[in-house]
Amino acid sequence: MDGPIKTLEGFGIAPTVVLPLVLSAVLYTSHRIVPEFFDATFRSLIVLAPLWFPIVLLIVFWKIWVPYIRSYWIMHEQEHILLEIRIPREIVKSPLAMDTIITNLHAGFGETTFIDRYITGKTRAWFSLEIVSIEGEIHFYIWTRKYLKNFIEAQIYGQYPDMEIKVVNDYASELGYNPEEHMLWGCDFMLPEKDAYPIKTYVDYGLTDDPKEELKVDPMSGFFEFLSKMGPGEQIWFQMLIRVNKGSRPEDKIFKPGFPFGHTTTWEKEAHEEIEKIRLDASPEIPDFSDPSKMSRGFPNPTPGQVEKLKAIDRTLGKIAFDVGMRGIYLAKKENFNGTNIPGLLLSFRQLNTVNFNTVTPTRWHMFTDYPWQDFMGIREERIRKRVSDAYRRRSWFHAPYKTKSYVMSSEEIATIFHFPGAVSEAPNLPRITSTRGEAPANLPT
Repeated sequence: MDGPIKTLEGFGIAPTVVLPLVLSAVLYTSHRIVPEFFDATFRSLIVLAPLWFPIVLLIVFWKIWVPYIRSYWIMHEQEHILLEIRIPREIVKSPLAMDTIITNLHAGFGETTFIDRYITGKTRAWFSLEIVSIEGEIHFYIWTRKYLKNFIEAQIYGQYPDMEIKVVNDYASELGYNPEEHMLWGCDFMLPEKDAYPIKTYVDYGLTDDPKEELKVDPMSGFFEFLSKMGPGEQIWFQMLIRVNKGSRPEDKIFKPGFPFGHTTTWEKEAHEEIEKIRLDASPEIPDFSDPSKMSRGFPNPTPGQVEKLKAIDRTLGKIAFDVGMRGIYLAKKENFNGTNIPGLLLSFRQLNTVNFNTVTPTRWHMFTDYPWQDFMGIREERIRKRVSDAYRRRSWFHAPYKTKSYVMSSEEIATIFHFPGAVSEAPNLPRITSTRGEAPANLPT
């Protein structure tokens, strides 16, 4: 993540800046309407300044310090690399193998103590799982910290011994957006429902037991086929950023309104609350025999849909959880830009959506305007193009300068989207290595 941070977006100081302005406006208005109220309030603030002013300064300092020191540590104390994974001609394993790899990435590398997190600026490692089409040629990448290279290679080779892994230059920097040459469209993806509800996974598609290749129904085959259709000068970038979910940490909790200051809850608690809600809905109300004027709940009698929800939530709770963010970009030279590829990118994950569970939907960055005055001379669109391109290149999601609220996905859900396709995916531009990786004989003379 190179380059200086040019904005304070994501630092979380907006409320700190806005609140004094709002307070000043209120006091000024009060002074115009009720002078006595303003004078009394002003005098109270002055008298109590030794108590509240240091607290305000401390909050402002903390809001600026923590993002700053973390950004400094990420950019100057860590070196990142991009690993390209080339797949063999035949892959007989189901996405369960990738599920195992992702599960093994569930380790809080990089931060342990309070000093590490808030004084030194250390952050837990996050990984970017990327599927990229460059003029129709499909590539698989994993972006990570350099010191984790051997660890990641060991996990991949443990499940796929015939893979070929090598360090490559970052395509997002070398082939990045140039306003004079390119057109770009990008967006983030979100899960609109509660984290407890999963998307449709490879388990739902019956890919848990390594079925015969001709019987596989890979949910991502359509996406790979779409990527292979990119023509000269066209590129599709997709990244899935993941890190360990630690529900006990304040920054990983979900805020829920409450009185007087609200309360927080982890996604696991929300999942259990949702289970209890479904059970309550499935329990009909019946008259209380001891008091006919009162009603009580009978024995639960859930519908098939409610049973499916309970099974899905329970399966999610039994899996390793990650904080996740997903981002997609369509980049092309101006003369090759094809707007019909935008809905193609947006609909690439529709097969993972279910009515009763979660869906993958676009959010942020993307903008459609119907009238010229909505974006004078395309200034807003050009600003968005540069920012989404920069966010992708930095792999920024969990920290400044493009800090965004993440959502929780299980290893099963992540493996459904990011896995290596078998021969059932016949995308013509999916390069496969022809040789087999093997170890040298133990008795080879030196």
